Amino acid sequence: MIPNRTSRRSLIMLLSCVAFCYQGAQIVAQAPAKTAGVAFMTVEELKSKLITNEPVVVIDVRATDTYANSDKKIKGAVHLKVRKITQRLNFPPLKDVPRDRTVVTYCSCPADESAIAAARIFLENGFKNVRALKGGWREWVKISGPTEAKPRGM
Repeated sequence: MIPNRTSRRSLIMLLSCVAFCYQGAQIVAQAPAKTAGVAFMTVEELKSKLITNEPVVVIDVRATDTYANSDKKIKGAVHLKVRKITQRLNFPPLKDVPRDRTVVTYCSCPADESAIAAARIFLENGFKNVRALKGGWREWVKISGPTEAKPRGM
């Protein structure tokens, strides 16, 4: 029996949904592996470092729209797009950062995905002490970590 056009479309949609769910399950199953090689720093640890003026470079990699809709950032943080980090390594302020300086990346992603991706880029480019901020911006706000206003027009 040859299925009619509606049945074929329904079958194709069903198979597409199954494939999409399978891919999603594969991504979730691989999630722990995506953090391999990237260490985390707690918001309490970063807060302590900032309060005691320890040398640390904080990189804000929140999505452009999330960053634009916020009026604050972690005190001293530099906002960069993850996809532009490699290109910006040879320009201020990143070109002057010692490779052994503590670098902390943060985002507002549910599982710190952008912060992890940014941390990997720094590690792949010779930085030795890179951490992703566990819980990112949301956790930082919860503990009332030091913030500052974003530069105007950003």
